[in-house]
Amino acid sequence: MTQPAPDPRLLVRDKGLAGYAEEFRRKIRGGELGAIPVVIGLIVIAVTFESLTGKFLTPGNLSNITVYIAGPGIMAVGIVLVLLLGEIDLSVGSMAGLSAALWAVLSVSQGVHDLVAIAAAIAAGAAVGTIHGFFFARVGVPAFVVTLAGFLGWSGLQIWVMGDEGTINIPRDSIVRDLNSFYFSDISAAYGLAALLTAGYVLALVRQESRRRTAGLPTRLRSEIVLRGGLVAAAAFTVAHTLNQHRGLPLALVVFLLILLAADFMVRRTSYGRQIFAVGGNAEAARRAGINVVRVRLTVFTLASSLAALGGLFWAAQAGGASKSLGSGNLLMNVIAAAVIGGTSLFGGRGWIWSALLGTLVIQSITTGLNLMGMASEIQYMITGVVLLIAVVVDSVSRRTQRTAGRT
Repeated sequence: MTQPAPDPRLLVRDKGLAGYAEEFRRKIRGGELGAIPVVIGLIVIAVTFESLTGKFLTPGNLSNITVYIAGPGIMAVGIVLVLLLGEIDLSVGSMAGLSAALWAVLSVSQGVHDLVAIAAAIAAGAAVGTIHGFFFARVGVPAFVVTLAGFLGWSGLQIWVMGDEGTINIPRDSIVRDLNSFYFSDISAAYGLAALLTAGYVLALVRQESRRRTAGLPTRLRSEIVLRGGLVAAAAFTVAHTLNQHRGLPLALVVFLLILLAADFMVRRTSYGRQIFAVGGNAEAARRAGINVVRVRLTVFTLASSLAALGGLFWAAQAGGASKSLGSGNLLMNVIAAAVIGGTSLFGGRGWIWSALLGTLVIQSITTGLNLMGMASEIQYMITGVVLLIAVVVDSVSRRTQRTAGRT
């Protein structure tokens, strides 16, 4: 009897570090780039701006970046979910502005309790997303058209909600204000979060390998788990140390990380997350496999608009209040660009939640670096556009390479 061919992953692990190096080269040749281009880009950006300004890598500047990325980053998480479906949502900017307007009018002008006003703003986002999802998933109107109409309509509603008020400033005792200005000043907060993230990551790896071992599947070497855990620990504690050199751990970063972790768990560890990938990869095949395509599409748009509403509150906190123009300008393009630059494919079915963090870091790092150099905003737009084009080109080339290598 002919013996079955051994699993190539087992051969890789048997060869030790040489095997992993060989597998890495094979993935690169096959177009499986992962987060490598983004990480390299972040390193180049940091080194370039530090050499030009001498201020980019200071604790204060890096701490500010972690605060600035929270609002657009949370919105980018929703865009990642929509892109995984192979669709687009053009209404997130106007939804962010509408959310801030609703909160400001309820809390500041009408005297409603801050938490109730925040909940109402996020609920409005969920309602808007459900409307978009209904017309797209049930009626069959293209998502581009539905959300473009939403972009116009919700912008108008935002202006109407604000009424005669051009701007409503945030009170000093507001919870929304704390989203941007509150820091956990005790150094144990940042170090504790770093330790918790490291421990959680290592525990997740150990549990995953235990399940794979029970199922008779190839497992990672213990040394690989230790190496991965060490790299995560080094990164986490370096960030914690840097933050503690300034004002401590920002609340904005904590909220952003919690949303990233929750969304990542949903996408990678639940059947609903696998259904999102299936629908984005091939909706008809997913339907024939028994997946409720309409439900998946509708709920994804609901989640995306809810996250846009929450991100709008962070955006208002950074701006110091709500206004008729909040959420306009380049916010929408930056959020979509962040998801794509971070590694989520525009073609659907491929990406990861953490691309929202990486892509937002790239855009905010470029913006901050150019601001330190005193560059005009039009230069920032042009550079961000070039970076976005490069990301899309890399994605397209990667997909073509994978098809050639027979990996898609």
